[in-house]
Amino acid sequence: MGPVIVTGSAGYIGGQTALLLRDLGYTVYGIDRREPPEHLRGVVNRFLLQDFASDVALSWILDKHPSAIIHCAGTSLVGPSIKDPAEYYDNNVVKTFKLLNVIRRALPNTRIIFSSSAATYGIPPASLPCQEHFATKPISPYGESKLMIEQMLKSFNVGYNLDYVAFRYFNACGADPQQRHGQEPNATHLIGRVLESLRDNQTFTLNGTDFDTYDGTCVRDYIHVEDIARAHMLALSQNIPAGIYNLGSAKGTSNREIIERAERITGRKLNLVEGPRREGDPDALTADPAKFDALAGLWKKYSLDDMIQHAWNWYTR
Repeated sequence: MGPVIVTGSAGYIGGQTALLLRDLGYTVYGIDRREPPEHLRGVVNRFLLQDFASDVALSWILDKHPSAIIHCAGTSLVGPSIKDPAEYYDNNVVKTFKLLNVIRRALPNTRIIFSSSAATYGIPPASLPCQEHFATKPISPYGESKLMIEQMLKSFNVGYNLDYVAFRYFNACGADPQQRHGQEPNATHLIGRVLESLRDNQTFTLNGTDFDTYDGTCVRDYIHVEDIARAHMLALSQNIPAGIYNLGSAKGTSNREIIERAERITGRKLNLVEGPRREGDPDALTADPAKFDALAGLWKKYSLDDMIQHAWNWYTR
């Protein structure tokens, strides 16, 4: 197999993917507009410090003749996307269109593996967990931008035979089991925020206790970042047909339950206050991953307790 390019290779999911592929002997090239953190330097065979859609980066990609591009780069926060939607449509949609347009002309046999999101579902129907055929009605520019890219991929597949797999991640969490990589400080996702607050003995604000769920707090589906990286690898090495796939556990856990689990695993008590909801948060969002599971087999390794423990190990290393 030819080389694999990971966009966003200095980030959380892109970095974990690059680590796993390197461990498995792949030739991996990375692109990011940020310098990789110290612990990721030297992971990829070659690294380019560029925006993935710059002319320099696109020329570099073509020169490498990759067999696949794992497209993790992008802007990825729900709340900020509501306040600055232009950033999300430009950085996610416009730039990805530029990338795909170059690939379909010059590298027609290159597979695109795209980091999509459960945010494409918006507020899902009551018949949870979400299946890929459910209506997609995003409630944030972030979710809309991911859905637009999915639609581009489907159209390019029909029109130009561009090969792709789009993974709708639910809540990525955890850290490298060997403590080589994890989320950066000042996490934005729940588990990271809770653990940082426990580590630093800081007050934690629980955003929203009036959701239509069994305990009044958001319910989410969590998946280990290493399992996401493994799904990327399987999309390279197995006969996974072009299409869209959920990546999750099919189990919903409330925010309050996450806090209780984190307290049990760390042996610490959280200084907790209750606050208002964040913009763009649906009550519950849970995956039905059966479509990908049927093709990939028993590919997920880690439980929710593993995710919290690995993240705690990373934050307290």
